[in-house]
Amino acid sequence: MELRVLRYFLEAAHEGNITHAAERLHISQPTLSKQLKELEGELGKKLFIRGNYNVRLTDEGMLLRKRAEDILDMVEKTEEEFKSLGEITGGDVRIGCAESDGIKYLAQRVKSLQERYPRFRLHLYSGNTEDVEERLDRGLLDFAVLAQEVDLSRYNYLKMPESDTWGVVMRKDSPLAEKETVRMKDLLNLPLICSRQGITEDYPRWFGEKIDTLNIVATFNLAYNAGVLVREGIGYLITFDKLINTGADSELCFRPLAPMLETKLYFVWKKYQVFTPAAELLLNEMRQHFDSSFGSDA
Repeated sequence: MELRVLRYFLEAAHEGNITHAAERLHISQPTLSKQLKELEGELGKKLFIRGNYNVRLTDEGMLLRKRAEDILDMVEKTEEEFKSLGEITGGDVRIGCAESDGIKYLAQRVKSLQERYPRFRLHLYSGNTEDVEERLDRGLLDFAVLAQEVDLSRYNYLKMPESDTWGVVMRKDSPLAEKETVRMKDLLNLPLICSRQGITEDYPRWFGEKIDTLNIVATFNLAYNAGVLVREGIGYLITFDKLINTGADSELCFRPLAPMLETKLYFVWKKYQVFTPAAELLLNEMRQHFDSSFGSDA
């Protein structure tokens, strides 16, 4: 299975049209069709359902798309790593991030590095903890920023300087918006929009045995779209502060939970990981900035 053919396959899957994909790849339509049929023959599976004008992926095709994306990401990352060996002006670093205002501390360190190393480049992947850890474990990421306790058997870490505060995002015309804080009794009968990770990791610490009585009408893994649901009147969003615009120009507001619920943020990497020069630069920068004031268990 050639990398070139995997790239052809992904382009066809993305375009949904063999002719358009061939144009983007600067090859002829018959050549692309032949390569894709040979790939299907090599795998012994049909990858596309072909129509008069378009193609769509079979279940086997969707599996190959995910695998091909991972393979090509790894190839690209490996090429970048070797290009950056001995590179003293920078390089590429890939980081998976949870949604948090605490990412500002990472951004500050990256900005500092880029002022000294103009070719230092950051590539962010946003997702929930499960998604980010999976990519970190497969070697697709150099580091991750996680909003949960760290598995010490797998990772080293630095603790970020602030915790995220949980609360409720709601419409400003909601009766609950008149309160300064939100207590458990205020939420028990309301339609709630909840983080899938929070349901298993954080909410039980605050709701206790009441967790099973909540009226959860929607779940999410990234907050922006959940904020749209709140704006449209679907329910009340339980999330971190500062992820949703709740300023004067917004229809929404944030009220913290009482008693307070907080989640710590960690900068993590795999144990026994071999770093590129660029990744080593960032790790040293993070250590210098956070170790003395906030401690490290690395």
